[in-house]
Amino acid sequence: MPLPPFDFTPLNRVVCGPGTLARLGELTKELGGNRVLLVTDRGLLHAGHPQRAEKALRDAGLEVFIYDETHENPSSKEVAEATLFAKQKQIDFIVAVGGGSSMDCAKGINFIYTNGGTMADYKGFGKATKPMLPSIGVPTTAGTGSEAQSYALISDEKTHLKMACGDKKVAFRIAILDPELTLSQPHFVTSVTAIDAIAHAIESYVCTKRNPVSAMYSLTAWHYLEPNLPIVLQDPSNLPARQAMQVGSHFAGVAIENAMLGITHSCANPLTAHYGITHGTAIGILLPHVIRFNESATPLYADLARSLKPIRGESPGETLARKITELVQMTGQPTRLRELEVSESILPLLALEASEQWTAKFNPRPVTEGDLLTVYQAAW
Repeated sequence: MPLPPFDFTPLNRVVCGPGTLARLGELTKELGGNRVLLVTDRGLLHAGHPQRAEKALRDAGLEVFIYDETHENPSSKEVAEATLFAKQKQIDFIVAVGGGSSMDCAKGINFIYTNGGTMADYKGFGKATKPMLPSIGVPTTAGTGSEAQSYALISDEKTHLKMACGDKKVAFRIAILDPELTLSQPHFVTSVTAIDAIAHAIESYVCTKRNPVSAMYSLTAWHYLEPNLPIVLQDPSNLPARQAMQVGSHFAGVAIENAMLGITHSCANPLTAHYGITHGTAIGILLPHVIRFNESATPLYADLARSLKPIRGESPGETLARKITELVQMTGQPTRLRELEVSESILPLLALEASEQWTAKFNPRPVTEGDLLTVYQAAW
C-alpha cells in the first residue's frame, strides 16, 4: 500500500509524569513569562489545582492574575470578557489549567488579545497575522486532547454552534501531563471525557486525512484508552491507569491535529447546541452507529477490533461498535437519544446542521444530509 505524502512538525513540548505540575513556574520562566494569566474554572477550586498552579508560579517570582469564569463550551462573549480582563492586567503569558473548556478559552483569549477582532474573524485556520503570547496547557481531564492541538473550539454566542479557530501560533508551547490532577475527577467527568477521547482515536484513525504519523498516534491512543477505562471506573485512584488514560487522550489529540475527525463529532455538536447535552454523552450514543454506517467504506476498523473478542459471525466494525456500547453502559451514560428526551421531530434539522459541520467532510464514507438523518434515527 503506497504511503501518502505528509508534513509533520511536533506541535509542542510534553512534560509528563506524576507531580509535574510543580514544574509550572520553572517552565513558565523558561519561556519568558512574567505577568501570567491563569485561566481555569471555579469548579476546580475544591480540588486545589488552580491554587497549586498559582503557588508554583508565585514561588518562581511571577505575577499571577486568575480568570476563573470559564464555563463548559466557552462562548465568543465569554472570550471577549476574559480578554478585557487580560488587557487590564497587561499580561505577557497564559497558563490554562482545566478541561477542554479552559484550554479553548485560553486559546481564544490569545487570539483576541494579540490580533484583535472577534472569534468569528478566526474561524478556519491561519487567519491570525500577528505573533501570539507563549502559553502552557495543563489538562485536568483525560479527554479533549486540546493541549495537543492548534484549534480553539468556541461557541457562537448567538447560534450556539461551535466555531473551530485554528493557528499554529496559538498552540501551547508546553503541555504538562500530570495524572495526579485527574484523580479528583468525578465519575461523570471521567466517563464523558474518556468516551470523547476514544472517539478521537477511532475517528482520526479512519478519516480521509489520516497519514502514517496520525495513524500511529491514533492506534496507540486506542490501546492506552480502551483497556484502562474499565480500570479507572472500577478503581478511580489507580494512578498508572489514570496516566495511561491521560497519555492516550494526548496522543488522540496529536492524531486529530495531524488528521481530522468524522461525522460522530458533526452529529454531536448540534445536540449540544439545541439540548445542552454534554459532548461526551452525545458522542457515546452516536459513535457505534457511525461505525456501522462507515464500515462498508473502510477496512481500518479491523485494526482497532483486533484486540477485542468478537462474537461468532461478527464483522470487525460490529465488534468495535458493540465494544463502544459496552463501555458507554459501563460508565452509566445513556445509549439512546430518546433517553435524553430528544424529539424525533427535530432529527431532520439536526441532520441539516450536522451536514454543515467541518468534520463531516473528512468522514471515510461520503455523507449526505439524508445519511446523517439515518444515523440520528438509528441513535434515537
